Amino acid sequence: MTSQDALNDEQIAAIWVGEPPEHNAAITLADYDPEWPKLFEREAERIRGVLGEQVVVLEHVGSTSVPGLCAKPIIDILLEVPDSGDEDAYVPALAAAGYRLVIREPDWEKHRCFKGPDTNINLHVHSPGNGETPRFRLFRDRLRSHPEELELYAAKKRELAARVWKYVQNYADAKTAVINEIIDRARAEQYDGHAEDSVTDAR
Repeated sequence: MTSQDALNDEQIAAIWVGEPPEHNAAITLADYDPEWPKLFEREAERIRGVLGEQVVVLEHVGSTSVPGLCAKPIIDILLEVPDSGDEDAYVPALAAAGYRLVIREPDWEKHRCFKGPDTNINLHVHSPGNGETPRFRLFRDRLRSHPEELELYAAKKRELAARVWKYVQNYADAKTAVINEIIDRARAEQYDGHAEDSVTDAR
């Protein structure tokens, strides 16, 4: 469960389906909006209707899934299908519903990313057993349950967002260090908890 390394311009161009859109500006962050979870639910219902039993996991992740956290107003959605590398099994159905494949990373967790038909979303598609699903969940749940981590992350986001970035991916990559720090603390806490459980069970 390791994060992806920062991508250079050539690598960003390689993973995009078509030309990667240049940003060349600072990042605009919005205050938390209670409508974000409702947008996720609406999108999730549509995706379930499109893919049916192919939906293995469908969850709201990323900053818009954390109450009180500033974010780019883009809903991040985690979708697992039986095999994200088998595009013929699910891409045509999503495309017919208006979803557009924008990123293809077969060598990194078999990741695919789609934009939505009418709502600003990032639909991240993976296969079961990938390393990103536990990272997404652990990070989201840590921020939801630890206000000090939320404040730390929000402060770093605001600091980085004020800079000018050629690609939005560059901004995302710049956040990796603080995200990893927070995830490491969450894992350590989980480990400590499991260790205490083992001691209790042994008594």
